[in-house]
Amino acid sequence: MTQLADRVVTDSADIARLTRLIERLPDEGLVELVLVDGSRRSGVVTTRPSLQTFLDPSGREGINAILRFDDLRIENRSCYLWLDEILEIRPIQSDRRDFARPAPGE
Repeated sequence: MTQLADRVVTDSADIARLTRLIERLPDEGLVELVLVDGSRRSGVVTTRPSLQTFLDPSGREGINAILRFDDLRIENRSCYLWLDEILEIRPIQSDRRDFARPAPGE
């Protein structure tokens, strides 16, 4: 069943852009996101998103994806972002181990 999205993309260049964004979102990776509105969010990628087919409010079918993101400003709460809202992804280097789940045996 197709779900509804605020916006969908259909142009191959736009779909390729979303694909490149997904490639830069590692599972459990610590990143800073720059959104198209100019705002920034820092947090952990809960799970790498995948492209899906959606319908926009006018009934047009297209592609988008939903990112589940643990925003560092919001304690114990995930937020969901449409992938097309992300302009840039910047990895954050951290030596802190509390951003990722421990490896087996730790």
